Amino acid sequence: MVWTLAFDTSAAHCAAALLNGDQLVAARATEMSRGQAEHLVPLVEEVLAEGGCAWSDLGVIGVGIGPGNFTGIRISVSAARGMAMALGIPAVGVSTLDATALDAPRPVRVHVPAPRDQIYEQGYGCAPEAPLMRAKTTDGELPALLPPAPAELAERIARVALTRAAFETEAPAPLYLRAADAAPAKDAPPVILP
Repeated sequence: MVWTLAFDTSAAHCAAALLNGDQLVAARATEMSRGQAEHLVPLVEEVLAEGGCAWSDLGVIGVGIGPGNFTGIRISVSAARGMAMALGIPAVGVSTLDATALDAPRPVRVHVPAPRDQIYEQGYGCAPEAPLMRAKTTDGELPALLPPAPAELAERIARVALTRAAFETEAPAPLYLRAADAAPAKDAPPVILP
């Protein structure tokens, strides 16, 4: 059976899950608004130890690619790419939207909370088929699914990654649906001396 490790830091959490085949072996999550970079690898190692899985046993890495927190997404995507390269196994990026919609009856809309009283939305079996960001209104539309708790989200990311690993050839990349809040510096860059 294939061991699949998945993790996500796209929101105010650090979450990881481990599957052996399609069986959930371990899952953990910690709520945090900052510090995911320092907590991700120790959390992953706890999940691996709890599941009795060594790094060398892993066959697939799944990673949450957002949408969500700009820095959090970059932390987990870069970690997944590095781990996969070191282990020689595939890393598969899975959006929070796809993970939430896993096994949901169609048609359905998935809503992920976004800043400034907005939502990230994607329809499955209904419009809009591509993810977008919009104001929080329902206007009598289909009921919307919200993301599950972080540990379950990590499990769902693992399940989707396992099904996509055989044909996913691109390295995971962040899914950004809005521009970063940071603005470029207005000061001139420093002069580099020879």
